[in-house]
Amino acid sequence: MGATVLRVVDPGSTVVDENERRRQRAYRFALDPTPAQEAVLTAHADAARWAFNFALAQKKAANETWRLQVAELTGLGFTEAEARKTAVKTPNAPEVARRWTAWRDNPAADPWRGGICPWWRGINRFAFSSGFRDADQAWSNWMSSLAGKRAGRRVGEPRFKRKGRVTPSFRLHHDVKKPTIRTDGYRRLRMPNIGTVRLHDTAKRMVRALERGGRVQSVTCSRRGHRWYASVLVDEPDVTPGRETQVGPSHRQKNAGRIGVDLGTKALAALSEPVPGLSDEHGLIENPRHLKKARRRLVRAARQMSRRVGPDKRTGQKPSNRWKRARARLSKIQREVTVQRASHLHWITKTLSTSYAEVAIEDLNVAGMTRSAKGDVAEPGRNVRAKTGLNRSILDAAPGEFRRQLDYKTPWYGSTVAVCDRWAPTSKTCSACGAAKTKLPLSERVYTCNHCGFVCDRDVNAARNIAAMAVPVDPGGGRR
Repeated sequence: MGATVLRVVDPGSTVVDENERRRQRAYRFALDPTPAQEAVLTAHADAARWAFNFALAQKKAANETWRLQVAELTGLGFTEAEARKTAVKTPNAPEVARRWTAWRDNPAADPWRGGICPWWRGINRFAFSSGFRDADQAWSNWMSSLAGKRAGRRVGEPRFKRKGRVTPSFRLHHDVKKPTIRTDGYRRLRMPNIGTVRLHDTAKRMVRALERGGRVQSVTCSRRGHRWYASVLVDEPDVTPGRETQVGPSHRQKNAGRIGVDLGTKALAALSEPVPGLSDEHGLIENPRHLKKARRRLVRAARQMSRRVGPDKRTGQKPSNRWKRARARLSKIQREVTVQRASHLHWITKTLSTSYAEVAIEDLNVAGMTRSAKGDVAEPGRNVRAKTGLNRSILDAAPGEFRRQLDYKTPWYGSTVAVCDRWAPTSKTCSACGAAKTKLPLSERVYTCNHCGFVCDRDVNAARNIAAMAVPVDPGGGRR
């Protein structure tokens, strides 16, 4: 190995070893801004939304020009395949930024306002550039999906962001050699054009990561419910907390081996073996049902909002202040449910990731499981109300969020994820002898094997089969 290259990131920080493995990790904080700072945050979010719409309009105009040229060539006798080869350049983020720079203060671009956005001077320039890049990414995702080069569900054509209908959000970057995004102690975050904003929680973990050689890359501010949040992206040494010299699982994790997890609604999760402090003596984790507990408050808040004078696109009616306050109350309750659900899942996934070398889960098709059963006029569905309640319970359990958290947490703590095929008969197979039943109704909550007489909770039996049938997944997304 060659000589180690060292360089100083900024005054007061530690020296960074360029040969060490590094990772990018986001630290999320709830902000406590002053009314003036909240107004600046809102202005930046509006500017990012405007920039996205401006860039998308340029792309749509270029695409419409290409469509007209294809139609014209087709009318002249060219085949459609030949006509589609005509080239019309779609402006990318740098080109859109150049047009914005030329038009922003030019009265010729918008004589009524003295330019397309004469208010740009009070906004950080990265709020605009991040909006241009987001439009690039949205357009690229759509084109890749049309060409069949993108995995997953099909992506639709990007739409303009409407104020009041999208999450207010913006992203700021800086020069890592001269950082303007930095912490001010453990309870304050300094951002350009916004100032020093107080945090609801402590930034001690991020400060320690910076002291170990971390570098702040960017910050994304967004409003969820009644609070503003800041996600600070930090490029830091890739070490496991508490085990800086070890990359794989610890001895404790190796001794624990693999654990199977079967997600459900009656019990939030069933484990292949009991985990003290996490599950009961059978291995079942109780479902807290956050949405069900808050449903009465949600229904009441929604009814109050429906009685107010809301917006009407047909008549141009603007929402009343009482409607806005009612919507804020409803949004606050919804946000509380979201935070409670995510916090509970974080506790479970971190416990499993730090306690075992492998966490085996089932590859669930959540979108298919929660598809509506109402059908259409020709073929109406059956038991629509019952299926709606089941869908609500599944989404409240959030199996997709559980999988997402495991996917990024297991590499942090030296463990891995193993996935069981969604069509594997985990519920019908006996985990003791391997005999499988042909039918197993959902009402049968206790599994009794007709071959060996094994008796076990239905979900725990499925979790044990998942632990036995799952295949490890590498960090790149493929199976080993």
